[in-house]
Amino acid sequence: MQSAQADEKIPVLSAQELVNYCKLPASSESRSYCIGYTTAIYDTYLATRHQQRAKPFICVKQPAPKRDEVIAEYVQFISQTAPMLAHDPASGTVLNFLAMKFACAKK
Repeated sequence: MQSAQADEKIPVLSAQELVNYCKLPASSESRSYCIGYTTAIYDTYLATRHQQRAKPFICVKQPAPKRDEVIAEYVQFISQTAPMLAHDPASGTVLNFLAMKFACAKK
């Protein structure tokens, strides 16, 4: 029985599906999902990047911009600038967007 579960495909949220949750106006449920999902992606990046082995590729200067502004820019990025990414996994597109928006200074 375990092999059947191992072969089961788990659907991955696409960038377009995330945009649908994040675009305004949004219901309180959609807004909560959007904020939770995008925050989890960034928090996972921070928690899993090994400081000594991996150079940072997202560097948010303080004071950080408002979360809603960054989310709105991501929605615009997927909807207008890079619609070819709409079917890609949302987590990767969020990380790529953040890496472009908050590129670390070259040393």
